[in-house]
Amino acid sequence: MATHQQSPSVPAPGDSYVQSFARGLQVIRSFSAGAPRQTLSEVAAATGLTRAGARRILLTLQTLGYVTSDGKLFALTPRILDLGFAYLSSMPIWNRAEPVMEALVQQVQESCSAAVLDATDIVYVLRVPTHKIMRISLGVGSRLPAFCTSMGRLLLADLDEDERRARLEASPREAFTKHTVTDVGALLAKVAQARRQGWCLVNQELEEGLISIAAPIVDRAGRTVAALNISGQANRTSAKVMQDSMLPALLAAAREISRLL
Repeated sequence: MATHQQSPSVPAPGDSYVQSFARGLQVIRSFSAGAPRQTLSEVAAATGLTRAGARRILLTLQTLGYVTSDGKLFALTPRILDLGFAYLSSMPIWNRAEPVMEALVQQVQESCSAAVLDATDIVYVLRVPTHKIMRISLGVGSRLPAFCTSMGRLLLADLDEDERRARLEASPREAFTKHTVTDVGALLAKVAQARRQGWCLVNQELEEGLISIAAPIVDRAGRTVAALNISGQANRTSAKVMQDSMLPALLAAAREISRLL
């Protein structure tokens, strides 16, 4: 999957920036589905740290119980989930949103997810699957590029024009399929369309055969704080069918979750 960059809006390090803490987070993020177990040298190369710096951080994380090692290879432990759970437990809305999403899945018989925007990516905060419809394995905490996903474009649509452009320009914009739109100008037009119509459909841009449609979850002030989507296979559900028969139910579910805010 594409590499992830820091948000253009994040300020440069200053007096309030704790560099050692930032490096610790870099080390944690270096582990992934593609690199679940790494040597000290691999962690150092992935983070740009010296071997000595990477070793100090890994041993600190090991002492705290977030990392384990067999003497050569390092890996994250289940305790690392505590960090993500702290976010989810501080947002009780997702506990209340889950029944709404489960009801939607029962109604449309397609997978449903909720995500928030983080820099140039979306991060999944809740997912109710039906069938496995993607090669990519998704769960809470999974990240996907915002530029080529229905939830990502809808979340970008809530930003001001300069911020939208900055985030799109900072995105790697890899062409995942022959349908993927990568031109910044064309993407800005699609994001603007999503803003006007209040929903977004993406047809096979992230993965061949995958279609998704998203609706906004808004707070009391009308700001989009998350997005809700339905995903399906093109050979089972066409884009037109998804828009005509599933969009009304999706919009109603998004309104219900927004009301819970």
